[in-house]
Amino acid sequence: MRSVLLALILATSAVHAEGFGAAGLLSGKNKEDLPPIILSSGAPLSDAPWVLKSGTYYEFEIQGDGSQELALVGPEFFRAIWIDEIVVEGLEIRPLGLDSIEFDEAGEMEIGFVAIKPGRYYLKIPGTTGETQRVEITIE
Repeated sequence: MRSVLLALILATSAVHAEGFGAAGLLSGKNKEDLPPIILSSGAPLSDAPWVLKSGTYYEFEIQGDGSQELALVGPEFFRAIWIDEIVVEGLEIRPLGLDSIEFDEAGEMEIGFVAIKPGRYYLKIPGTTGETQRVEITIE
């Protein structure tokens, strides 16, 4: 169901010439799901680093359990990707950029993006230094 929904969203949001369908990234054939990031007081954010390929469309969920007000920062990562959409409670947001996100209470969001600029990046809980409080990200 999700892949059908994604294909419909991408197909309807694509600007294309009359008589031509969506192609390339907008066709939905080059999409990968990443493991969710869990925002919970004292819990690790992720089980493993992410290795992404430039030009690939990715989706991941951020799940906050409400145990504490928690944020994620990663301005360098957010500038190395093109964010297609952020979905919160069925509402689709199409930002031009992003610096951080914050959960004041329990909730869930999904972010869809295209990895663009190769390099090493991270998403982390601000003010923390522990390895489990960050997700290491490499775009190849």
